[in-house]
Amino acid sequence: MIVGSVFAFLSVFGIWTERQALNTDDWVHTSGRLLQNQTVRAALGDYLVDQLYENVDIKKELEEILPGDTKDLAGPAAGGLRQVAGDGAERVLETTTAQSLWEDANRTAHEQLLAVLEDKKEAVSTEGGDVSLNLGSLVTNLANQVGIGATLAEKLPPDAGQIKILHSDQLKTAQNVAIAIKGLALILSILTFATFALAIYLYKDSRWVAVLFSGIGLIAAGFAVIVARQIAGGIIVDQLVVDESVKPAAEATWSIGTSLMTSIATTVIVVGVLFAVAGWLGSPSGSARASRRVIAPALRDYIPYVYTGLAIIVCIYFLSSSVQSLRSFLTTLIVAAMAAFGIHELRKQTLEEFPDAKFSDTFGAHRDKVVSAVKGANLGERASKLGESAKMHLPERRPDGGEAPTTEAPTAVIGDGEEARLQRLERLGDLHKKGILTDAEFAAEKARVLGGDGGS
Repeated sequence: MIVGSVFAFLSVFGIWTERQALNTDDWVHTSGRLLQNQTVRAALGDYLVDQLYENVDIKKELEEILPGDTKDLAGPAAGGLRQVAGDGAERVLETTTAQSLWEDANRTAHEQLLAVLEDKKEAVSTEGGDVSLNLGSLVTNLANQVGIGATLAEKLPPDAGQIKILHSDQLKTAQNVAIAIKGLALILSILTFATFALAIYLYKDSRWVAVLFSGIGLIAAGFAVIVARQIAGGIIVDQLVVDESVKPAAEATWSIGTSLMTSIATTVIVVGVLFAVAGWLGSPSGSARASRRVIAPALRDYIPYVYTGLAIIVCIYFLSSSVQSLRSFLTTLIVAAMAAFGIHELRKQTLEEFPDAKFSDTFGAHRDKVVSAVKGANLGERASKLGESAKMHLPERRPDGGEAPTTEAPTAVIGDGEEARLQRLERLGDLHKKGILTDAEFAAEKARVLGGDGGS
């Protein structure tokens, strides 16, 4: 179980790396979220403005545009325009056009990266093994927005806005890493559940303990990934980013880029909770035993429907997954097989404990309790009214200690027959014990009830 927990911890990183680095759709989705972040937009806007001014003589461009003597203003105008471009770059990046250009650039770069990593000869020969994120179109778009981009596209050098992702001398290492990532993501996922399955199989006398602690191991692995993500983020940003001004953008990039890791870790935690619940359900605790009694009729009489429901849940989960790969298919299949085995073992246990259990045993008992509670409330109300009636017709005490004659006839007892007579007597007994009625008063009222004066 400990080894399985370690495999679970490592598999989260393997799955995240495979999906984030080697799945184009996932990367494009993440890049879109990056541009929606205000800190990242501000840093990217500053980079685009710097690229624009480094690769184009803005002063010269303005001199060609300005008429006559106003050409002398080109220098100051260029400086002012840079300030305007810097302030407006973030707003430009919020536009649909800029976001579309950004996603297209990221998709092209990622597809080129995969082509190189998969050793496609045409990609390597065309690009020399280099992979770049081409943001030249965004530089041109920014120039258009500030009013100097009519012929700028032709004047931008080919390397304007180019961010190198992979160099040719790193090609072989990157290819080996990509192969290892794909293999590890699959192997670690299978080993995680295979190890837990072996542990559960070996605990023949107390399998619920193995299931429970397997769930705890998965939960611990998921939370450990979340903690490690936070720690690694701080270390990576501090070590790799020297310029303090861009550290906030780097931190935001790490947070968004690893959000998929948190999602995968959360899934592991949820699966761990299901394992823990299954372990508790098979335990000898009183609450678990009561729960098994409730579900015993379903496991005995409707087991085909239970397995059909499990199959439907598994199919829905797999089909709704954003990535349908061999790894996800095999992982889902292993979890489904373990769930089916768990249902089989739980059914065998409940049949031994409650072979004759019926749904009415549970739901009928709750119904009887409710009915009894309602009847008890009604009887209490009737007894209370009876007591009030008894107080109203008790004989008055005279100053000399005797009883004043009663002129008013007693009120009829609530209810008819022997039940009402017994209730009256019980109520009189309670009043006598509490000292409300004296011995003489109690005897007189008792005689009246037994004599039939108050029983009709």
